[in-house]
Amino acid sequence: MSENNMAAANDRRFTLRKILMDFMSTGVLVLSILLIVYISILTFRNEQLLANHQYMTFQFWVCIFFLCDFIVRLVFSANRLRYLARNWAFLLLSIPYLNIVNYLDISVGQEAMFFLRFIPLMRGALAMGIVIGYLSTNAITSLFISYITIMLLVTYFCSLIFYQREHGINHEVDTYWTALWWAFMNMSTVGCYINPMTVTGKLIAVVLPIFGMIIFPLFTVYLTNYVTQATNHAVEIADKRDDGSKTADKKANSASQH
Repeated sequence: MSENNMAAANDRRFTLRKILMDFMSTGVLVLSILLIVYISILTFRNEQLLANHQYMTFQFWVCIFFLCDFIVRLVFSANRLRYLARNWAFLLLSIPYLNIVNYLDISVGQEAMFFLRFIPLMRGALAMGIVIGYLSTNAITSLFISYITIMLLVTYFCSLIFYQREHGINHEVDTYWTALWWAFMNMSTVGCYINPMTVTGKLIAVVLPIFGMIIFPLFTVYLTNYVTQATNHAVEIADKRDDGSKTADKKANSASQH
């Protein structure tokens, strides 16, 4: 095979790979949004997910698509061991645990079952953060957008969990908006006057501040990088103006001499 044919074949493979990757990324993003909307509606209606056949079927196929996305990216990865080491959490979060427990009729505690149903949402949050981050060409901005997206989604999921577990038990959690405000205040590590009464609520009250302490330093990194880039850009513009002025002065002096 000639070099031109080999180059053309490589270009076709690269194009097909890019199309497949874009398709998988779009699919993960759309399914993640649909999953978030679906489980939000069921949560507000206070419906049992295991009893909802449509949701269980939908969640199963969403998890299957997530697993396919993981396998496709693993196959096309230049270093598969490195990919596994970096993305093993995506694999664990893509497994349809709720469907497995339901199908095998495994006895699981109420609290554990409650958290199992939110695992696909965590996978969706990570995927959405990464996909949205790809929209930016700047590496720092991309990382910043990804973490902001994940932070907002985690806060939202925790507010859903907190509302469902505390509402009706904790008189201070009278509406969902109260639970959302509580989640944001704990994510910011400020805290608020509402004290959780359930085991689940107390666990979330520990997880959210820890997550916030991990995420919020990124704001400092991003702002520092932004200010540094803006300063360097201003210095470059000033230097160009100085160079332009010096060049103009030299031309004027040369013209006057002649």
